[in-house]
Amino acid sequence: MFTGTQVNLYADDVEAVVGFYRALGFAESYRYAPHGDPWHVELRLPGLTLGVASPIAARTEHGIGVSAEGAAMELVLWCDDVDAEFARAVDTGAEVMRTPHEFQDGRLRVAWVRDPAGNPIELVTVLRPGTS
Repeated sequence: MFTGTQVNLYADDVEAVVGFYRALGFAESYRYAPHGDPWHVELRLPGLTLGVASPIAARTEHGIGVSAEGAAMELVLWCDDVDAEFARAVDTGAEVMRTPHEFQDGRLRVAWVRDPAGNPIELVTVLRPGTS
């Protein structure tokens, strides 16, 4: 039985990515730094633990090869106001991928940005509930 979930992002500059997510409202909950710069930091929002780890740590500690290139996945953040969160992300240093716009016949308002490691973040607000 699984007992929890976490998404890990890999970044060459762990501190830059951690600072970005902290500025978006994530709270740091764990940090591992055996020598100087952190190798792994965990941040939390309600219902989500986000890890930011160095590819060097993955190779050194676990013998696995990972990429810090980003864009192999996207983080979806549901919010009350896409436009406000989009502005905050851009002010924090996010790269704009797509400005806020309505989607699914006006049911959702969405936008996309990239974090400092190049990972896409989709910001979503439900404007009106859907029906199944």
